[in-house]
Parts: sequence; C-alpha cells; structure tokens
Amino acid sequence: MITLSEQAITQLKTLLKEQDQPTMGLRVYVSPGGCSGFSYGMGFDDEPADDDEVVEHSGVKVFVDPYSATYLEGAEIDYVDSLMGGGFTVHNPNAVRTCSCGSSFDAGDGAGAAKPCCG
Repeated sequence: MITLSEQAITQLKTLLKEQDQPTMGLRVYVSPGGCSGFSYGMGFDDEPADDDEVVEHSGVKVFVDPYSATYLEGAEIDYVDSLMGGGFTVHNPNAVRTCSCGSSFDAGDGAGAAKPCCG
C-alpha cells in the first residue's frame, strides 16, 4: 500500500512526540479537485475508521480510507527539507500528470474535477 521514507518516519515521530500523541496515526487521503483533478491531504488522527487500511512503518501508523487507497497504491510519503522550507510530499506511481504546486495530480481515469491552478 503506502510506504514512508526514512526522512518521513523521522519527521513524523518528531511531530507526534512534540504533540505528546505517540499513539496517533497519519491519515493520508485523496479528494477530488485541485489543479490536476485530485488533491492530497494529510493529518493526524486518533484512530482508524472501521474500513481504513492501516499500515505501520517503524512504529508510525498510516490510515487510508478505501476511496483514497485506490489512488495511493504503491505511493511513498517523503519529507523534503529545502531552502524554501520543508514539507511532506507524495511520490505516486498512479499519477499520470502533476501540477507545479506539488499537491495535485491526475490519475488518468477521468475522475476528479480539475480546478484553476493553485500556484
């Protein structure tokens, strides 16, 4: 399903420790819209929903709903630290096109609805 890079694991563990919430998981989801048809979303969640796929990497739990799992199969969450700031990014083999904003993609199946560029 989804993997996490070592940099992402390290950053997520730091964030969870800072929030004093070591048992929370990272919810990763896809929603229709965005520049290219779909947008990525991430946030912390206390528990998975009954129908979530749950994966764990080095003690970090990831929750993905069934709709999003379809578009995130084989994706990797990475953390990139650059001169313009750091942030999480998704390397998604299912994306046939992405926008320069980095948070929007097209899966090539006609789903989602593209909106004006968010850049």
